Amino acid sequence: MKQDGSIQLFHYWNRLRSGRRAPRRTEIEPSDIKSLLADTFILEEDARKEAVFRLAGTRLCATYGRELKGFSFPSLWKEKDQRLIARITFGVFAMKSVAIVNFSGVNRDGRMIPFELLLLPLDGGAESPRCMGILSADRRPLWLGVEPVREARIEAVRVIDPDREPLFLANRPAIPVPGLVPSDAALGGAPRLGRRIRHLVVLDGGRT
Repeated sequence: MKQDGSIQLFHYWNRLRSGRRAPRRTEIEPSDIKSLLADTFILEEDARKEAVFRLAGTRLCATYGRELKGFSFPSLWKEKDQRLIARITFGVFAMKSVAIVNFSGVNRDGRMIPFELLLLPLDGGAESPRCMGILSADRRPLWLGVEPVREARIEAVRVIDPDREPLFLANRPAIPVPGLVPSDAALGGAPRLGRRIRHLVVLDGGRT
C-alpha cells in the first residue's frame, strides 16, 4: 500500500476486527473515518452473485461521473479485466482476504491516471457477503472529477492474508545506508573542510 487513505483505512479495519477474520458491518462508524468517506465504498453480493455498490462516497461518484449505488462493480473495468476483478472480489467475500489493485483510469480523451484500490472483507453473514474499500488517485489533475473515468485497466494485483504477511515497511528491520558525504578515509587524506551548499558539501581539490 502506497496511498495514505489505503493505509489509514486498513489500520481502522484491522483494529475493528481484533483478531477475527473480518469486522461486522455494524461495527463501522462513519464518524471514525470521516476524512476518508468521500473515497470509500461498500460492496455487496446481489442475487446474481455479482458485486454491486451498496454505498459510494461523493468523490468516488464524481470520478466516474454518476451515482454508483446499485451499479455493477466489475462493469467499471475494461472488458478483458472484468472477469479478473469479479474473481478478486469473490475472494474477498468468501475467503476474507485483503486485495490491493493498482490500475489506470482512462477518460474519454485517453488521458490516464494511476489509482490504488484496497478491498477489505466485512462479516455480513453467509446470506449477505460484503466488503468495504477505498479508491485513491496517485495525483489529482484538473480534469479528474470533471471528465469522468470511462474505463479501468488493471496493472497489478496483490491478495494478502493480513494475519500471515507484514504489510508495511514499519514491520521490516531498518537497513543501514551509507552517508551521503564521503569520509576522510575515502578521500585518501587528512580531514579537509568544505563549503556546504544546501544538501551538498563542496571540497577544494587543491588545484589553483
